[in-house]
Parts: sequence; C-alpha cells; structure tokens
Amino acid sequence: MDLFETSAKNILKTRSPLADRMRPRILSEYVGQKTILGEGRLLRRAIEADRLSSLIFYGPPGVGKTTLARIIANTTKSHFITINAVLAGKAEIVQSIEEAQNEFKFNARRTILFVDEVHRFNKAQQDALLPHVESGVLILIGATTENPYFEVNKALVSRSRIFQLFPLNDNDLREILFMSLKDPVRGFGNKKVKIDDGAVLHLCNSANGDARSVLNAIELAMETTLEDENGEIRITREIAEESIQKRAVLYDKDGDAHYDIISAFIKSVRGSDPDAALFWLAKMVYAGEDPRFIFRRMIILASEDVGLADPNAVSVVMNCAKAYDYIGMPEGRYPLSQACLYLATAPKSNSTMGFFDALRAVEVEDKADDIPNHLRDANRDEKGFGHGKGYLYPHAYKDHWVKQQYLPDNLQGKTFYTPSDQGYEKTIKERKKNAENK
Repeated sequence: MDLFETSAKNILKTRSPLADRMRPRILSEYVGQKTILGEGRLLRRAIEADRLSSLIFYGPPGVGKTTLARIIANTTKSHFITINAVLAGKAEIVQSIEEAQNEFKFNARRTILFVDEVHRFNKAQQDALLPHVESGVLILIGATTENPYFEVNKALVSRSRIFQLFPLNDNDLREILFMSLKDPVRGFGNKKVKIDDGAVLHLCNSANGDARSVLNAIELAMETTLEDENGEIRITREIAEESIQKRAVLYDKDGDAHYDIISAFIKSVRGSDPDAALFWLAKMVYAGEDPRFIFRRMIILASEDVGLADPNAVSVVMNCAKAYDYIGMPEGRYPLSQACLYLATAPKSNSTMGFFDALRAVEVEDKADDIPNHLRDANRDEKGFGHGKGYLYPHAYKDHWVKQQYLPDNLQGKTFYTPSDQGYEKTIKERKKNAENK
C-alpha cells in the first residue's frame, strides 16, 4: 500500500456516513441484543474467550449483525476474512479457502470467514464451504436478513449456531443517538447541539428498530441545520420530521415479515377483531404490499372461516376485489377496507373444513364399487343392470325431502358437515335437525 492509497483511505474514513463511523469496535460499545450479548451470555463469553464455532446472525437490517462480525474481527486471534455474497463469485470463495488452508498449514491458525448476506450464495457456493467448515479449517460467520432454516444450506445450518437479532427498542436507539452527538471524533461531539425531546422521540419511533436509520436521520439534520448566533445547532421536532419523513416499516415481500404480518392479519380477522385487522391491513398497504394478494387471502378466508355463517361473504369480497381492479389506488383502499371489516365483523364458521374429512375418507375408506344402486345413473343401465332402481325423487315428497341412503354402505352414519349455530348457518342447523327427526 503506497502513500497515496493510505491517504485516500484516511480521507474516505473521515467522510464516510455517520452510521459507518459510529459502528462499535469493541463489545463495550455495542448497544442492544441483551438476550444474546448480556453479561454472562453464551455468545458474549465465546467472543471474550475467543472460542467461537460457526455462527449465523439472523435479523432485519440495522440491528447489528455486521457490527458483531467486525467486533469479532477486532478481538479474535484467528485469521479473519470477510466477503459479501452478493459480490463474491467462485474465484473469491476458492481464494478464501486457499488462504485459510495456508494459514492453518504454515501458522497453525484457524480462519474466520465472515459472509455478509450469506443467503445470497447459491447451493453450489454453500456446498463448497461445507467440507472446510466441517474440518475446522474455516469458522463460518454468516449474516442474513432471511430465515436461515429456509434460505441457507441445511448442512451449514446444522453445523452452525443460529443467533436471532431483534429490532432495537427505543431506549437502545436513544442511547445510540446521544452517543453520536457526544463522540468528538466519530460523531458531533465537537459541536454545540441541543435536541428537543420531541425530536428524539420522533427519530427513535420512526426508525422502527433500525440504528442505521436513526444515525442517517440525525446526520442529515445536523448537516442541513445552521448554527444560531451562539454557535449552537438546535434540532427541533420539525427538523426531525423532515430528516426522516416516513416511518420505515419492516416488511420484506419475500421474507419472514411478509408472512408474519399476513398471518397476524388473517388471525385478527378470524378472531373478529376489526381494529387489529385494520391495523395489520394498513401496515401491509403502507409498506407497498400488492392489494390483490390481500384480496386473494380474504377470498380464501371468506370460505374457510366465515363460510355458510354468512354465504354473502364471498360475494362481498369478490365485488370489493373487482371494485379495486376498476378504480385502482388510492381510492381502492375503500373497498379493501370494506372487505376487511365485513369479514372481521361477520359471524364465523369453519364447517367447510368438513370437505377435508370427506377427502380423508376417500383416501382411506373408499372402495372401488361402493355407489348405492339407487344412486347410479339410470339412463344407461336401468334395463340391463337395474341401476337407479328404488331411487326416491325428493321433490315428490312433502317439504321436498325424503329419507334415503346417500352415503356408501361402509360410511353409513358418518358425519362430515356439522353446521354451527352462527348467523345463517343456525337456520341450516335447525332445518337439518327437523329433517332428521322426521
């Protein structure tokens, strides 16, 4: 490295974003994640003792996954290599493995390989690391925003300890914010700053657990606010609102948050809580979820969880979906909300699940020739085989009902449909009971 390269790196370091400059270097500077890094916790003990096995850090952006890896790099005696799975190809992986093998061969020292966004590696790339992780030449530390049990090679997962990192709470974010304002070297400690309580509250609340979001916002606020006559920079709530204009909702359309939030929405509607249903609906819409996906899930719910307790539910949701397609956004939020509220306040019944009991009966108890003779088609084989003989035509009887066998012999007495006492289905239940008592 020559003089010019060293100078360029120093300049770049001083001009790097605040979030990068304030990144903790040692464990004592790390904020949050007490469940895995609190005093006496396993991961903290392992880092302090420099006795690490392969690890995977899993959590949303801005919660400290890469920072933890850098702290490990600063404290370990092992050789440390870092690569990004988005940028690294086969050549980088091979080079890292060879470097680790040489380090072990000539210096008897193991290598820690940190792979950022490890879920981006394809199966072949992950498989290439496996034998070296298994032999102990490499200690893998992976960071991922995706659930490793779904997105990372099962063999790698089985050889690694998974640590889940959670969004930071408001107290953690507040501590990080004030650290940046007090640090004279990496932060704004060399400036006179006054920040209103309302500004702190807004920044921490709007960041939604992401430390990077808080630091980016306060950096923008500081750089765009002029000093007053006393040389003081005052950050008001209004300035804070301008610096972080939109709440950063944690929502990845292909990740866990997507499935967790739609699950919370469906369970709230099923549980007849319109307020919770509207909240989760609003969160999905705010984050940019496709309303057609939400409508599809509500159409399913209209049959699965409302069913015959309100036979109109499917029609209402279908019509709301058609209305949305016709008018689009933003007005399409009205039919979206209407469908949500209709389902959340409708009487509930899951009696349509009886179909799956019938399906199991077909799979387990079905026989090749079990159709009662009187139910068979008489148009083709009535003369030759007597098919259809003995069939009683219900419309020829009082109330258009007559008692006769409809199920196969081996399923006589079997019940698949049990109407509930909710909504319209209560009427069905009473009518069914009256017919059975005739």
